[in-house]
Amino acid sequence: MEGQKSAEEEEASHKRGVLHKWQGYSCTVNPEKVLLPRPVLQAALGINHGVLLTDGGLVYSFGELPWKQDLRSQAVEPVLESSLNGQRVVHVSAGSFHCGAITEDGGVHMWGENSHGQCGVSGLNLVPNPTRVSIVDDETGPPELVWILDVACGAQHTLALSGKHEVWAWGTGCQLGLVTNVFPVWKPQKVEHLSGRYVVQIACGGFHSLALVRSLPSPESCQSCMDKCGQCQQLRYTMIDKDDHVIISDNHYCPLGVELTDVKQGQKSKQGSPAQTPKTDLSEPDLGFSEDFCPSQKALDGSYQDDTGTKREDFHSEPSSVSMTDSSEAAQQHLTRPRTKSFPYPNEQALKDYLRRMSDQSASEHFEAVSLAGSRPPSRQTSLKDPYRLDQSDKPTFPALGTLDGSSSIELSDFAPVTSPDSSPHSILSSPVGHCASPMVDSVCDYSHEDSDNKVVSPTDPLTSNGSEDTCDTGLVTARNRLSPDESLETKNSASLIDVRIDFTEERSRRRSLPTLLTQVSPLVLHRANYSKKGASTTSDNSEKENLLPSLFTEVWSWGRGQEGQLGHGDILPRLQPLCIKSLSKKEVVKIIAGSNHSLAITAQCQVYSWGSNKFGQLGHMNSPSTVPHLVKMSDGIRVWDAAGGQTHTVLLADGDCFQPILYYTGEQIQTQNDSQAGTYTQTPALLPFCMNIGYVSSVFAGGVSCVALADQNVMGFIATLHELASAERKFYCSLSKLKSQILRPLLAQGSVRSYLGQTSMRLFQKMAGCFSRLCHLTGQHATSLTHFLQHSRDVKTLAILRKAAIFLETYKDYSSPVGNFLVMGGFQALVKPSQECLGRKLELVQKLLERKEKNVSPSDLLLNLFYMPLQHLHDYGRLLLKLATCFDVTSVEYQRIQDGCLQYEVLAHLLSKQRKEAESTHAFWKNFSGKSLESLRKPSRRLVCESGNKGLTLQNAGRFSVNWFILFNDALVHAQFSSHFVYSLATLWVEPFSDENIGLLGLKLTTPEESFMVLASSPEEKGKWLRAINQAVDDALGIGLDGGDMSLSGNQRVEPPISRTATHTFTKEGRLKDAAYSGRWVSGKPHGKGTLKWPDGRVYCGTFKNGLEDGFGDYMMPNKTFNKYDRYKGHWKEGKMNGFGTYWYATGEVYEGSFQDNQRHGHGMLSSGRLASPSSSSVFIGHWLHDKRNGYGVFDDITKGEKYMGMWVEDQRQGSGVVVTQFGLYYEGAFSNNKMMGNGLLLCDDDTAFEGEFSEDWMLNGKGVLSMPNGDSFDGIFVGEWGSELKVAGTFIKPCLYESEKRENIPSVVGRYVVPAEQKWKAVFKECWSRLGCETPGQGENERAWENIAIILTTSRRQQRESVLSPGTLSRSQCKMLESLEVIPQHIGPVTAEAYDSIRRYIIKSCDTPLHPLGWLLETLVTVYRMTYVGVGSNRRLLQQAVQEIQSYLKRIFQLVRFLFPGLPEDGGFISESSGRRASDSLCSSINSDTAQLGWIVSSSSLLLPVLLPRLYPPLFMLYTLEREREEEVYWDCVLRLNKQPDLSLLTFLGVPQKFWPVSISVLGEKKEVLPNTKDACFATAVETLQQISTTFTPADKLQVIQLTFEDVTQDVQVVLGQDFLWCMDDLFPIFLYIVLRARIRNLGSEVSLIEDLMDPALQHGELGLMFTTLKACYYQIQNEKTTGF
Repeated sequence: MEGQKSAEEEEASHKRGVLHKWQGYSCTVNPEKVLLPRPVLQAALGINHGVLLTDGGLVYSFGELPWKQDLRSQAVEPVLESSLNGQRVVHVSAGSFHCGAITEDGGVHMWGENSHGQCGVSGLNLVPNPTRVSIVDDETGPPELVWILDVACGAQHTLALSGKHEVWAWGTGCQLGLVTNVFPVWKPQKVEHLSGRYVVQIACGGFHSLALVRSLPSPESCQSCMDKCGQCQQLRYTMIDKDDHVIISDNHYCPLGVELTDVKQGQKSKQGSPAQTPKTDLSEPDLGFSEDFCPSQKALDGSYQDDTGTKREDFHSEPSSVSMTDSSEAAQQHLTRPRTKSFPYPNEQALKDYLRRMSDQSASEHFEAVSLAGSRPPSRQTSLKDPYRLDQSDKPTFPALGTLDGSSSIELSDFAPVTSPDSSPHSILSSPVGHCASPMVDSVCDYSHEDSDNKVVSPTDPLTSNGSEDTCDTGLVTARNRLSPDESLETKNSASLIDVRIDFTEERSRRRSLPTLLTQVSPLVLHRANYSKKGASTTSDNSEKENLLPSLFTEVWSWGRGQEGQLGHGDILPRLQPLCIKSLSKKEVVKIIAGSNHSLAITAQCQVYSWGSNKFGQLGHMNSPSTVPHLVKMSDGIRVWDAAGGQTHTVLLADGDCFQPILYYTGEQIQTQNDSQAGTYTQTPALLPFCMNIGYVSSVFAGGVSCVALADQNVMGFIATLHELASAERKFYCSLSKLKSQILRPLLAQGSVRSYLGQTSMRLFQKMAGCFSRLCHLTGQHATSLTHFLQHSRDVKTLAILRKAAIFLETYKDYSSPVGNFLVMGGFQALVKPSQECLGRKLELVQKLLERKEKNVSPSDLLLNLFYMPLQHLHDYGRLLLKLATCFDVTSVEYQRIQDGCLQYEVLAHLLSKQRKEAESTHAFWKNFSGKSLESLRKPSRRLVCESGNKGLTLQNAGRFSVNWFILFNDALVHAQFSSHFVYSLATLWVEPFSDENIGLLGLKLTTPEESFMVLASSPEEKGKWLRAINQAVDDALGIGLDGGDMSLSGNQRVEPPISRTATHTFTKEGRLKDAAYSGRWVSGKPHGKGTLKWPDGRVYCGTFKNGLEDGFGDYMMPNKTFNKYDRYKGHWKEGKMNGFGTYWYATGEVYEGSFQDNQRHGHGMLSSGRLASPSSSSVFIGHWLHDKRNGYGVFDDITKGEKYMGMWVEDQRQGSGVVVTQFGLYYEGAFSNNKMMGNGLLLCDDDTAFEGEFSEDWMLNGKGVLSMPNGDSFDGIFVGEWGSELKVAGTFIKPCLYESEKRENIPSVVGRYVVPAEQKWKAVFKECWSRLGCETPGQGENERAWENIAIILTTSRRQQRESVLSPGTLSRSQCKMLESLEVIPQHIGPVTAEAYDSIRRYIIKSCDTPLHPLGWLLETLVTVYRMTYVGVGSNRRLLQQAVQEIQSYLKRIFQLVRFLFPGLPEDGGFISESSGRRASDSLCSSINSDTAQLGWIVSSSSLLLPVLLPRLYPPLFMLYTLEREREEEVYWDCVLRLNKQPDLSLLTFLGVPQKFWPVSISVLGEKKEVLPNTKDACFATAVETLQQISTTFTPADKLQVIQLTFEDVTQDVQVVLGQDFLWCMDDLFPIFLYIVLRARIRNLGSEVSLIEDLMDPALQHGELGLMFTTLKACYYQIQNEKTTGF
């Protein structure tokens, strides 16, 4: 033990790993102690020699070692194999005359006799020292070394187990399992017949081999066995599918041996093909961990025998003799074929035939792997007519799915199915997990796995596949003796209807393969493709998992010589290929042992099966024949868990009455020289009396005539405690196995059980049996792992009971629940009669299993105690772990882990004891208060807490003769009145003490979702009792208390359950929520928080609630039967109604996005029409709504007509001032009434034709007016008619004189007279923004409250964005940081300084960048409405003035908001002085006060807000400018193109630039060049490039800055020529700047000039920048009027 002090290490080394050697079994035998410097970890014995492995990886040899030259003539004491020093050996093995060792790097070292190639070293007959043997897998690309886990040695051969759990062999003889007749085999070769299967252990006899192979619990075919060969399990009929027909052949030849029982082909389903194993009666059915009682495993009957008739024959624990009747003439010839003594095989021709048929079989298996890869496993192809139906035999069938209702479909996966009436009695329990499971069963099993509360064992159950285990530490245990499946193979999808285990199931089922079909693919292609690359680390990881909870689904395979029956197949024939011993397939073999000519197998139930040579009684029994496995009978209470086989004897290691192991010997007695007797032997195991004196034996070994035991002394009680733990677990598992086989199986097989129990109790009983099977399986796994633990690691950190405590705890809890449910439903009383019929009236067997001597116990109590008995084992776990902890220092890690595990098991034991008491009290309650009115309340999982039968609780104001009975269950409170009762779910029940003058201090107020009522207690004690009981029951029902998974013994449970909780409730009373189901958060009986509300008519609301009403953000869907679609609203709610901003998708296709109030559209919003509502039209309205109708200013875009209305609305009709523009260029502004143009208005055409007068309908002129022509002519009179058609005019025609043509310019000046003022537009948008700031009217509110609202809005919006399912992660990291910075309120005291103003400006920029901020939302909304107005049809040049005025209105109103948030800001146009420490370097953001000559900032709406607003509005606005200036721009651009054709000097001369300003030379890439007459685009190039940037800016301030920089560049160029003191005059400056403007070639310069002029800050108009802008403007007009004809 590593935990002991260093001073005790030497002494401890002599107390553990001590080897004891002896021969024979007489009373005088005294074992010899072999002392070595280090503890021995493992031993291996040959005929006359042995090998020892000690701590530290050292290897010693002893005995006769003829391969060593210096030690040939004498028997030597242990000698160190020095050639292995430094390589750390982890496993050793000894053959008859050779040895093998495995190093920790997976290498194999061999030495000894090599005349038959058994050492794998060619060219040497003797290998004196350990020599490494390279095992290379050539079938992988590239070839790779094979990692070896285990090695076994025989007389002339050696086997090795690889990390992929494949078997490799070399040497001589058929025991290699190789398809070859060339011997010896020097190079290790893979045993191909076992490839694809998972081999967990290997063993070598003298001339035979054994392999323990994991048998997957995959579904097997339930096809009638008459269609299969009873030996190789292949179909007797082969089918070859051609294009248009199928060829069926019945020419079957079994290549694997001879059937031992007569089979007649004419027999039908009542007599199938019996197995080659012996027949017995039904006295003791087979038992195995792989069995279960659940429909997910055993929905159909299946047997490990091939007999499917009514006379079902299962294995007896001790099989009797075997009938040797031959099955056919061919078989008879095969048995009587003459053989020579020297050649153990059939004759040469038979061998060739055999090899040929093996090749055919391999081709058949390939077809399985290839043709079925995308279909079902071959085991499921059960019928040619219907692949999903079983053959019509006496096998029971699964009930049709159509007979299942909605509630029972789940339960069928939890409880075992009830077999059909004609099923055999052991149909549920006699087949391994998954055998004979139909596809329908698998589909039900799939559903059961998703139900976490109804767990059953299944082929994919974590306890059978270890699929649920976590990754363990590597390197703790040497990887060998694997007893568990490979996780990589196991974790495939194995629970679906098309469960296909192609890569390994077909390979593992060769003896059950499909008929021979043509294919050219290698049998292992699929296997190697998936599993060819596995490293050592994976092997090590899987190794510990397997050691923690090893698999019990195993098979024993054997091959080699069989003349002594040591192969176990019922004959004495040799086998060239591995063949499964069927009689051991369901015995849960966990270890195999091979003697020289006999074999042994140990099962998880601590039973020993033996077969082979029995000349000296080495089998431990005298049963005949010895060619098949027979059970070795041991005394009652003796459990064998290790064994070893020698040449003529067997040693058994077992548990006895005490937990110290005992030894048994059976076989030849080795005589001493003084003993006169000769040839004596024992036929049954004899106890070795010295076993109690040598200590605690952990392993036994045998070889030749010798025996070896590896023992430990009990140091500090550690060894004794480990053995006690392992012994207790093995004993417990044996008890569970007996209960399963002797009680549960007969009861479930008895047909009358269902009639006694009824449907509900029967299902509960089956569920209980299923959970018991899971517990039993886990116990068997644990008992096996403890045996492995004792013999190998002994590191308590790797104990499964600690490492996998969660699995143990969960399994015990899962078993306790159905037992309690069965008790509550009266199942044990109902089970008494069928139990007495099956087990005897006094139930003696039950009393025996209970091991109690209690008298006068009722049969029902006996059964109850029996099924509760497994739960008592938890106390044993706690006791033994506590005892184990005392062996360690209290500060050690081991001590802490053991203490933690001990506490967990004790807490669970306490919890399950409490649950039993609750179940018993509930059962007593239903027994005493049974009645039809309350019977509907009786449910399996419902437990009684308390009841008011003693009038302890009454209803307030109850009538004198009324009956009010309150019953508190663990899930509901029941109020019973006469013949009626009311059930209140505890999850939605709130209780609080209540007192007033009327009821005193004894009242309790109960609140439920639909009502509240008062109850009165009879006394203060009763009140306290009920208050505590209800609160605790509610707490547990909510899953918060002890039963919810938080196991604690501290007792600090909640005083009362939380007021806020999550629960589900369906409303029943009349009202808005009748029949609606709510699931979500509750507070004091009302939905509050997040939840989902569903109505039966299809309406669904998912969102937040407040005080029982929808409030906050939610998503609401309502079916529309007319269109067979849903109306959907997603947005904000208030007091159960849509209120706030949201989006409504109508079933008609319309979409409204905007504000709501009281379920109506109210405020600003946008409505887009859909095709369903108006298939022939499409339109969009954005504007103000009032009580679900358009009211106020709005824009209506009729996309189909190509018209856009911008004006006032009343009651969904156009009413008041408005503007209409069309796609044909018509422009109307004027009055509207009743949705028509009615009243005075102005109509303009694209060609400037204008009419101003009276209208009566749309485009209908009716009354006085003036019609003006583009050429100046006009009509003044009365007009009648529709515009665009005939007009009737009565009036005066006016023809202006030649000199009055300029009057036409006055026409545009009248535009805008009838439009809605900009201040009246979008008032609802600004009102909504003020509302979000907490102001009912603009400018009226508290500043602090506004900032609080901003913080709340930002925080809430961020949370909604994070939790949004539709758009997860919509906020980037930078956006989140920006929101965090916006939550910080800019602080300033007193007047705003320049620094504060700068911080305010930056805050406004950031707030406008996110729509979550009220200012950002406002800006985004304004941009949307602006684009809706002036994009598309609205892009009309007549709207330019309105567009500019609207922007100016935006600036004014937004500035009002900003000043409200920052009250210290001066009014528009105010001045902020610059601090002395700062310099107003930015001429656009700062200015000089002309009066005081002081630097500072001029605060204006345009300078503060235009940089944020204008870039978003620039595209539609600039388009209006270009349309308005289109004619001027054409003239300007034509002149620019003409003048730019000239060279620089010519253009300067033409423009009148004085020659002194002409550049003499220019710099090109740092090189000066002269300006020549033909030079072009070189003069003033820097200034030209700077001016061109004016088109890349948005705001007037930015454009003015570009102009300023251009002037600076020109000045610098001139100063280079004329000196730094040069000053401009306008006469000199203008022509040069005109040149620069021409060379800049700005396409829409007129639009740029107009934009600057309209939106320029008034403070800049009279300064230097204003002068520069005037110069640019003058250049623009000069270019238009420039005469270019001279060029």
